Amino acid sequence: MSQILPTDKKQLRACLLCSLIKNASQFRVNGCENCEEIVQMRGSMDRVSECTSPKFEGTIASMQPRNSWVAKWQRIDKHKMGIYAIRVYGRIPEDVEDELERRGIPYRPRDGTVLD
Repeated sequence: MSQILPTDKKQLRACLLCSLIKNASQFRVNGCENCEEIVQMRGSMDRVSECTSPKFEGTIASMQPRNSWVAKWQRIDKHKMGIYAIRVYGRIPEDVEDELERRGIPYRPRDGTVLD
């Protein structure tokens, strides 16, 4: 759990795919606990820069995501517990978008541009 929560407030970034917030070094060391299989950030600061953004709004502390209406509303109810951004500005790299399409997973930008 300690690797999921930000260890300090410097260099906070949010994953462009799931909106998990950690600092850049935590993403480099541990990757993203929700979508590492797709984004493959672990060990690469370049990949962390491509797949995360320092520009985000609001935060949600999700401690029991499966039981939370807020987590369902933010579409993080199947994710690990942690701190999440409400909106994340930026787009995932094309190769990640292609991989999502190949797996049949629709990409929904976390910046609020796609409405239901």
